[in-house]
Amino acid sequence: MEKSALNDGVIILRMKSQPICLILLVGATLAAAPAPAPQAGITATRESPYAKLKRVGMREVRWTRGFWAERFELTYRTTVPAIWDAMNTPGNGSYFPNLRVAAGLDKGEYRGMVYSDGDVYKWIETAAQVFNLTRDTDLDRRMDEAIAIIAKAQAPDGYISTCIQLTDKKRWEQPANHEFYNIGHLLTAAVIHHRATGKTNFLVLARKAADNLFTEFHRPPDWLLNAGYNPSQIMGLVELYRETGDRRYLDLAGVFVDSRGAAPGGTEHNQSRTLLRKETEAVGHAVLGTYLYCGAADIFAETGEKGLWDALERLWRNVTTQKLSIIGGAGGLFHGMTTRRDPTHEAFGANYQLPNRTGKHETCATVANAMWNWRLLSATGEARFADVMEQALYNGMLSAVSLDGRRFFYANPLRRYGAEFPLSNGASVERWPNNAAPGAAGGFCCPANLARTIASVHTLAYSRSPSAVWVNLYGANTLDNDALELIQETDYPWEGKVRFKIDRAPQGEFALMLRVPGWAEGASIRVNRMPGPPATAGTYAEVRRQWAAGDIVELDLPMDARLVEANPLVEENRNQAAVLRGPMVYCLESPDLPAGVHINDVAIPAGVKLMPRHDAKLLKGVTVLEGQAQLVCSGEWSGLLYRTLRPQKNETVNLRLIPYYA
Repeated sequence: MEKSALNDGVIILRMKSQPICLILLVGATLAAAPAPAPQAGITATRESPYAKLKRVGMREVRWTRGFWAERFELTYRTTVPAIWDAMNTPGNGSYFPNLRVAAGLDKGEYRGMVYSDGDVYKWIETAAQVFNLTRDTDLDRRMDEAIAIIAKAQAPDGYISTCIQLTDKKRWEQPANHEFYNIGHLLTAAVIHHRATGKTNFLVLARKAADNLFTEFHRPPDWLLNAGYNPSQIMGLVELYRETGDRRYLDLAGVFVDSRGAAPGGTEHNQSRTLLRKETEAVGHAVLGTYLYCGAADIFAETGEKGLWDALERLWRNVTTQKLSIIGGAGGLFHGMTTRRDPTHEAFGANYQLPNRTGKHETCATVANAMWNWRLLSATGEARFADVMEQALYNGMLSAVSLDGRRFFYANPLRRYGAEFPLSNGASVERWPNNAAPGAAGGFCCPANLARTIASVHTLAYSRSPSAVWVNLYGANTLDNDALELIQETDYPWEGKVRFKIDRAPQGEFALMLRVPGWAEGASIRVNRMPGPPATAGTYAEVRRQWAAGDIVELDLPMDARLVEANPLVEENRNQAAVLRGPMVYCLESPDLPAGVHINDVAIPAGVKLMPRHDAKLLKGVTVLEGQAQLVCSGEWSGLLYRTLRPQKNETVNLRLIPYYA
């Protein structure tokens, strides 16, 4: 809760009796702009033969009001300029002036982290996403200025990575120099820029960089067989293939997947000990892993290779049944060892190893988890993947940005006891504007990553198949293309009623496929005020008919607060439960307790009745949960590790829970 970030707060609450602890586009100015590019999605799967669902065009969906509209507007008006300012601040981990020095426009030494360039490219991708809907000419001009500098910084052979060009380091000398990461994000950003603007100035640079990668690695050197690192280049190459039709880029993406772990001497930290197709569990650094899985899923959409899919399915089941936090965060381990004794950090832990206070849940890993599940959803049309994507977007991702859009978290732990109990390395108790700010922790990779995601959530809301429109995420918006105009009205995630109106319908039958979240037992559908088809939790409900303008479909999702417990093998969460309502995870913070009540003294009864109340003035407008909790006899623990169990008090306390992200 932002009103006092220094107060201790927890996502966990004890439960009574089993000594259980519980765990817009709004007002955007439209301006003249270059002619739009052809309609394509962020991952352009329309021609991908093994993607069951096809992405809708980048401009086909617009938020009209409500939750995601407000966050898009905040990203446009505040977060995009705030990140740009940070990237021009000396001392920040990601530093745009490095590219000016490499371009010969300024003098100076290299500053920041080795992955600085990649984060700059993510900012351009975010700006392109925002421009796609706003047509803001000032944003268009700033992107062109940045791209012109990048062009001057790029080496004649297409290579670009300023952490090498401005130092005495040699190209490809150390995998952890993040050269693949930097170039991979350039490829993706350039493709999105082309789709948003219709311009080719950035796409030309991307092709040069990809051609250089092809020259260097289409016949992989021995060192590549166990040394690939942060592999955003795989996603970038596949998307560049989709944009240009150049098969070399897809083939090269396959080389990078095939090479990882192909020789002895690798490490589980970067998933290079075992070939991806033979891996049985998610191991090592969570961002490196999920980026690899995203790239492999992109390749599957183009090739349909069964061995690749089987590996992705195994890994997904391992993550979602044994290694995923309640906020959708991947990688709960700060530092430690893999099960095969490889040192690792920011990583997937052992099965069921999900710490709370010392949990990492790096923002980039949560974003990548959502990206991975989006790709798996596109391949299959199965609602289980959309459920995980939504869990990550609403909780682990949104928690990383302040409500004013200017400050950020790198890590997202689930419990805090106060200043006397420090969080683990990489976690800060307050969000920070840049790495130069006092108390800042972690790199600056996360802000642009979450910003580009928020700016593109509208393109995740719907998918297509030959005779259906699939509704993946809910929010007030319009879907408008040549054949169909659909208006969605809802106050989701605060309310569970969703209303669709057909304003223009294509000829012939088609289906509206409505995702019924796995938590929505008892959901119902009405079509033109008459009972509709069954709405089974964890599936897409098919509403198929010959549609006419004026048809109405209503989906009602139950939104009762619920208590969720973890598998007892998760030792840190034994005798605890999380509080959720809809897709939102809730938490208790000490500022919301009466004076003199310590957060450790609060226990929620298993049968607690938690009532929702929307407060438009609190935390930019949230729905809180209110009820009564039990006070337990915690007492003084100073100097004690163990003591005789004391009986519980028969006293109650009024309770107010807020969404974790806020």
